[in-house]
Amino acid sequence: MAKIYIVDVTNRDGVQTSRLGLAKLQKTIINLMLDDMGITQSEFGFPTTTHELNYLNANLELVKRNVFENTRLSGWMRAIAPDVEQSFKNVPLLKHCNLSQSTSDQMIQGKYLGKKTKDDILRFTCEAVECAVDKGAETIGVNAEDASRSDLDFLIKLAKEVKKCGAQRFRYCDTLGYEDPGTAYNRIKELAKATEMPIEVHYHNDLGMAVACSVMGARGAIDAGQDAYINTAINGMGERAGNADLVSCLLAILKSAGFKNKYQLDEKIDLSKSWKLAKYTSYAFGVPIPINQPAVGTNAFAHESGIHADGALKDRRNYELYDFEELGRGEPEIIETGRMITTGEYGGIKGFRNVYDKLEIEFKDEHEARNILELARYANVHTQKPLTESELKFIYYYPDIAAKIMTVSPYYEPQGALKERVDANLTTLPRHII
Repeated sequence: MAKIYIVDVTNRDGVQTSRLGLAKLQKTIINLMLDDMGITQSEFGFPTTTHELNYLNANLELVKRNVFENTRLSGWMRAIAPDVEQSFKNVPLLKHCNLSQSTSDQMIQGKYLGKKTKDDILRFTCEAVECAVDKGAETIGVNAEDASRSDLDFLIKLAKEVKKCGAQRFRYCDTLGYEDPGTAYNRIKELAKATEMPIEVHYHNDLGMAVACSVMGARGAIDAGQDAYINTAINGMGERAGNADLVSCLLAILKSAGFKNKYQLDEKIDLSKSWKLAKYTSYAFGVPIPINQPAVGTNAFAHESGIHADGALKDRRNYELYDFEELGRGEPEIIETGRMITTGEYGGIKGFRNVYDKLEIEFKDEHEARNILELARYANVHTQKPLTESELKFIYYYPDIAAKIMTVSPYYEPQGALKERVDANLTTLPRHII
């Protein structure tokens, strides 16, 4: 029986939220939390982007050490052979990738300014897939950017061609949040049936329908006999109005009238990790969870009106579709109102030891304590936020990986006019910049 899988794109698309972002340590913790939740795949970054490389390679080193048990880490790149070549050179342990290509007439004319034809799109994409196969990629997905405004016959042709070249999945991207649930179902069902390929669905929320379109698109693929992969972002983060929210998609599959007990979700996924993941991601981005957010919002299980409160107290099923315990909620949260000892970029050894004592972590000797203190200081500079329990534990158990993640290398290499200016020592001339 075909299944629904989750490919979370918080660390690729979510971090492209304008004016926001995540530190590499925070991205790593999110990858580990997704793994703990049993999420199928995390699209963890851009292998052609220099500042990502230490983070990407360090996370794949964790994979090599068997730290990840459930979640595959995949890189995103343009579907052109030079980018694929560079990606696997930059990140040698990369095994999973998604190659992205614009496919709509609007994009071909408005983005490529008519310099590419559909035949060019087919050729470039196939060359990219063949390059990924040559580099040893284990799974290759091809992304059709703006698929919802693309000619369906062209999408089918492209999918069939990349399948011949070695691609395993085809990603249908609603890049502008243009589609509605009924259209999503019909088009993706036809695409899956014609290509006999598993389909990834990637929906944006510009019309407020990202979750609805995602689950209906997945239903279309399943009804055509193919596995479906839903792209999600934690708390719905992402460009403009965001992407399909992870927890909302999971609940729609598990609890809604048309899906419950009818469509099979990846059995590794543990819904009880939802609350912890949503809270950490909210903290890392610095974006509060909306009070009315499904499942994880403050009011998701709050009742005030007399009729609702009375009904919920008599039987929670009167006014609650699912239980808060299923999401990992319900434990009291202790907020310290007295003395607090924290550790950060200016923390000392005594306060630092006190913080780790509360985590029940003991140091073997003074050298170990001071080494970890130094990494904790770096981490605080790196995130510019008080460190969480998960971050502190990660630094202790994987200090070499933490150090690599928090280091950006290689140092920038000036070229052209900038190199001339640096070499001529012209950068020392006084300028009024403040």
